Amino acid sequence: MQRRQFIATLTLAASTAAFGKLYAAPMASPRLLVVFLRGGYDCLNMLVPYASADYYELRPNIAIARPPASFQLDGDWALAPPLQATLGPMYSSRQIAFIPFAGTEDLSRSHFETQDSIELGQPLGQRDLRSGFLARLANVVTGQRAIAFTDSLPVCFRGDDDVPNISLKAVSKPVFDDRQAAVLAAMYQNHPLRDQVREGLELRQQVSAAMADEMQQANRDAITPKGFELEAQRIGRLLRTDYAIGFVDIGGWDTHVNESSTLSANLESLGRGIQALSRELGNQWSNTAVVVISEFGRTFRENGNRGTDHGHGSVYWIAGGAIAGGQIAGRQQKIERATLFQDRDLPVLNDYRAVIGGLVRKMWGLSDAQLEQIFPAVQSQDLGLV
Repeated sequence: MQRRQFIATLTLAASTAAFGKLYAAPMASPRLLVVFLRGGYDCLNMLVPYASADYYELRPNIAIARPPASFQLDGDWALAPPLQATLGPMYSSRQIAFIPFAGTEDLSRSHFETQDSIELGQPLGQRDLRSGFLARLANVVTGQRAIAFTDSLPVCFRGDDDVPNISLKAVSKPVFDDRQAAVLAAMYQNHPLRDQVREGLELRQQVSAAMADEMQQANRDAITPKGFELEAQRIGRLLRTDYAIGFVDIGGWDTHVNESSTLSANLESLGRGIQALSRELGNQWSNTAVVVISEFGRTFRENGNRGTDHGHGSVYWIAGGAIAGGQIAGRQQKIERATLFQDRDLPVLNDYRAVIGGLVRKMWGLSDAQLEQIFPAVQSQDLGLV
C-alpha cells in the first residue's frame, strides 16, 4: 500500500471511531411525499398473510383467496389482486417496499386521537398541538419548500413557519383572472398579510394553469379530477419543479361493513395514483420517497357485518426510484392467533417515528441533533431502504 493510501485509510478509520456509523451520501435533491390514508385501512387485505391458516379461519367471508405464485412476494406475504397491475411491477423493479407491524404506541383506537398523535410525531404523553413533524422537518432542512395538498393546513405542518395548503379537488373551479388578482393584491397593498396574499394568488394561478389540459381529458372512462390518480399527477408536477416536502390525505378507509367491495376499489385507485405520480415526477422519481401510512390497522377477525373494526398495527408503504424495494422490511413475527396483540390486532414492532426518522436521516444526511428536533426521544430505525 502506498503511503498516501495508508494515510487516507487511517483518516477514515479515525473518523468512524470518532463519529460512529458513516451514513451513505444523501439524495441529490430529496423529495418526500407523505400519503395519509384516513380511516385506518385494512392492511391484511392489501398485504395478504396467505401462509397463515388463522387468517382464513378468522376471516371466512372477507379473506383474500390464497394467491397464485405470481402474486406471492415471499413465503408469507402476497399482494392483493387490485394492486397487481400497478404495484406488482413496481415491487419487481425494486421501487416499493412494505413494512408490516408498523404504527404507533397509541392505544386509543380513536381516529382523531391517533391521527393527531401520528401527525404530531411526539413521544407518547407529550402533546404540543402547535408542532407537527413535517413542519419540524421543513425547519431543519432549510431551503426546502413544503406544501400540503389539503383543504386546510394539516396537523403535521403546524409550526412557526407558514406552509401553503391547496385543495387540488377545487382546481377545476374558475380562478382569478389577471384583473381580479390585481384588485385583490391592491386591497392588501398596505396590509401585514400582503406577502402571504400575493403568494397564495400566485400559487393558485400556477396550479390551475398547469393542470388545465389534464382537466379537459376528464371524459368517458377518464378518471375525474377528484380521483387520486389525477391528484397524483398534479402533485407530481409540483414536487418535480417547486416543492421538496408534501402531504396529502385520502379518506374512505373505515371499513366496518361490507369491506371487500369498498377496499378493492380504493386500493385500485391508490395504486394507479402511485403509478401516475412516478410517471409525472420523471427524473425526480429517483430522488423521491413516497410514504403511505394510516392511523392504525384493522382487527384480525372480521366482524358480523363482513367488515373489520379499529385495530392497532398496520402496513406502511415506501416507494421511490432510489428505494431499495422489492422486500418486506422491518421486524416481523409469525402471524397467528397466539401472537395477536390483545387477542385482536397486529402488534406494532416498527415504531412509525423510528421508521420515518431513519428514512429522512438517509435522504437528507441528517445528524443525530437534527433528527432529535424532528422526532425527539426516539432511536431512528435504518431499514436499508435508501
